[in-house]
Amino acid sequence: MPLLPGFQAVYDALFHEFRVTRSGRAFSPWEGEAITAAPGFSIGGAVLSVLESQQDEDLAEPDTVDEDLAAAVETLEVETAAEPTPSSPSPPSPPSQASAPRKARGKAGSKVRRQIARKAAKVNDHLRLLPPARRPKHVKAAVPVKTKFQLMKHRVASTGWIGLRDDGQSTQEKAVDFEEPGWTPSHQLQDFFGDRRRFKGFHKTRPLLDAAGRAFAIFAGHPDDPNWKRDVHDPAVEAMEAARAQCKVSEARRYHRRGHFPPLSAGDSYSGGQMQPGALVNGVINTAVLLALLSNVAFIRLAGFAIGVFANWAPNLFDYYIVHMRKFYRRYTHLHRPFLNSIWTACTFNLGPQTCCLGHRDFGNLAFGWCAVTALGDYDYTKGGHLILWDCKIILEFPPGCTILLPSAAIFHSNIPIGPNERRYSFTQYTSGGIFRWIEHGFQCEEDYFASLSEEEVSRERAEARGRWSKGVEYFSTLEELRSM
Repeated sequence: MPLLPGFQAVYDALFHEFRVTRSGRAFSPWEGEAITAAPGFSIGGAVLSVLESQQDEDLAEPDTVDEDLAAAVETLEVETAAEPTPSSPSPPSPPSQASAPRKARGKAGSKVRRQIARKAAKVNDHLRLLPPARRPKHVKAAVPVKTKFQLMKHRVASTGWIGLRDDGQSTQEKAVDFEEPGWTPSHQLQDFFGDRRRFKGFHKTRPLLDAAGRAFAIFAGHPDDPNWKRDVHDPAVEAMEAARAQCKVSEARRYHRRGHFPPLSAGDSYSGGQMQPGALVNGVINTAVLLALLSNVAFIRLAGFAIGVFANWAPNLFDYYIVHMRKFYRRYTHLHRPFLNSIWTACTFNLGPQTCCLGHRDFGNLAFGWCAVTALGDYDYTKGGHLILWDCKIILEFPPGCTILLPSAAIFHSNIPIGPNERRYSFTQYTSGGIFRWIEHGFQCEEDYFASLSEEEVSRERAEARGRWSKGVEYFSTLEELRSM
């Protein structure tokens, strides 16, 4: 079986003989000819020129240049002397005198490289957190789906940061006496569209409006690209199937409250008893599999499409994410979002081969935040794979390659099962509510935060927590507000 690119690199590094320096670095022998720079060329001057030219282009906070940077660069100056003639060759310098300048040049070069890397990292991070351009034409042409769902009255955790833990069955399921035994969904379309037609079904790109007219979710479909299936969907499915064959997920982890299929997650999170935010940990094999998925152009494009939909349909909520994520990643520079063209801190690849979820809430996500779900695979979306939004009393046809954005922490949702010979995978992006709480509490845990407050401040914080859900709901815009922007 062919190795993944990450495995191949490790294999080559382990079994190929390279020359090794005293520091342990391996390198291949130099077999070329030396190239002499033109007379008068100064590497130090060139570096300073680049730094000065980038100063005006730096969109992040201006970085302070070390006071001794200019002096360090001076040691990089290459004094180009006249070309020696055969009759008067230049005498070689004694080794004792040459070692000192060489060491100084090495230290100065390292300092310059670190300086440029810091500047590049800040510029890159800031640019990647800029909102994508809005597409008002999509908003104006959209036909909404109006519901009687009252988002403002929906219940979440008392802190307002995360959703309520589900008990495996929604209120609507209990009302119609539906139950899903086992590890795979059992609700069939005829359960809803038989003699008892309680739910709506649709598959076109539409915003979902609550009783107050807020666009609380958006079924986005996919871009109007005739090659979308060939260039994005099919490569993503192939990558999912390869990842499923090569990942190492224990049988116990394949059974979870969302169903029976292996999930692989990457990114940053703060939940489940973590002392502070950190990167999700995977084994060596699964890390290599995830790196292949995260670097796949198909998933990069899927991430970019979802974030464009986010910024277009919930600009106020998107700004809320931007403000908090900028604070978070400027403080924790060792952490990285899974996709630089996205705003979510984590993602999960549900590797199927029949990813159809049991009823659940993703309660650990930000309660009023959006989660992006993309369906992939080869299945008849008119017969299975539908997304059931139980609280909203809506069923959506969910064709392969399409994406929906919804507050998955607050809304109980599940899938209609697909046929026994069909394949279905899903790709989700999200941010835990704990990260937002950590930021708002001054980058400390809840216990330390409340311990630092006076009784009056604690009372104010409790009152703010009670109104956090209502305030979060206000970040969703009505269709009229979106069309007037």
